[in-house]
Amino acid sequence: MSLQLDSLTKSIDILERSVKTAGRIDASDKDLLETVRAGVIHSFEVAYELSWKMIKRWLKENMGDTYVDGIYQSELFRRAAEHLLITDAERWMDYHRARNSTSHTYNEDAAENVFAEATEFIHEAKQLLSVLEERND
Repeated sequence: MSLQLDSLTKSIDILERSVKTAGRIDASDKDLLETVRAGVIHSFEVAYELSWKMIKRWLKENMGDTYVDGIYQSELFRRAAEHLLITDAERWMDYHRARNSTSHTYNEDAAENVFAEATEFIHEAKQLLSVLEERND
């Protein structure tokens, strides 16, 4: 069974375009910058959620249900790295922690941290997508 990767592809593209848009905004326009940053954070949430769910689906399809059922995120990422879906399980845990903190983005520092993680996540998500596309039946 092949994975449907369209949603993941689109979410990564939207995140990347959102980050590029944020980079073009004049820093003196605080309202616009804050609004676009919120959009980037939301796009990160969606891309991250789809990414780890695709990792889980791939492992389930290729290694069996019991291989991933009931495991914590850290173990999921460790197993994904073992199967070369991702390169750095600990880095993915950083993204997981950033995703968990998105409910606190009303705090300026938290929002800036998640925004920075979202910017870095694009590269990792694109690598994952590339591997999944290569290995998709």
